[in-house]
Amino acid sequence: MEEDAVRQQWMSEQIDLKQRLSLIDKSKWNKEDIKYIAGVDISFFKDNHVDAISSLVVMTYPNCNVVYEDYELVKLELPYISGFLGFREVPHLVKLIDSLKKKSPQYTPDVILVDGNGILHPRGFGLASHLGVLTEMVTIGVAKKLLFIDGVTREKVKDWTDEHLHQGGDSFKIVGDSGNIHGAILRSTTDSTKPIYVSIGHNVSLETSLDIVKAVCINRIPEPIRQADLRSRDVVRKALNNSSIS
Repeated sequence: MEEDAVRQQWMSEQIDLKQRLSLIDKSKWNKEDIKYIAGVDISFFKDNHVDAISSLVVMTYPNCNVVYEDYELVKLELPYISGFLGFREVPHLVKLIDSLKKKSPQYTPDVILVDGNGILHPRGFGLASHLGVLTEMVTIGVAKKLLFIDGVTREKVKDWTDEHLHQGGDSFKIVGDSGNIHGAILRSTTDSTKPIYVSIGHNVSLETSLDIVKAVCINRIPEPIRQADLRSRDVVRKALNNSSIS
């Protein structure tokens, strides 16, 4: 199928999925009761944008002790199209979550942090939102780079950062020209000069998202995502050493 046709199909599906999106805290769910928090990530093999390792790491909250981890060698054969990353990556993450629920349901996370955006997205439905809707779990998007949408410019972000982010835990809402709040800039720690960008994934409010992310920021990147990334990269290195890619 031609890329334009794929884009149109995915856009239609994205619109349908977005109808199920919830931007408030999940009913009968309280952040004070969180026991386990997970991070998910996908690490690619060098010079290879098809073969990758999908990873799921579950930790205690807020102490960040690893209680469960799982990895899978996957092939991302669907095309990469900007703004539609969920269609390429989410099925592999869902598979890991389903496996966890079958093998070790006691470690099912109360919230999942996603290395990517939630509603901070051109159509308000990024990777974290896609994963949340398909799993009906609480998800939060945490991105290292900002998408410049709705009149949000590099200059505005720099001004907001300089004016409002002075120490670890400081945050400022990202408001577009439309008046919509897309997420927040967060200074993870006092030692971290580069901010991260937090947005609602699914079944959670922005205020709760920020509180949860702040609680697990030992370094710039929240620990569940950081560990999912570090450990999946280690799996990639071991796989390369064992020549297990075919």
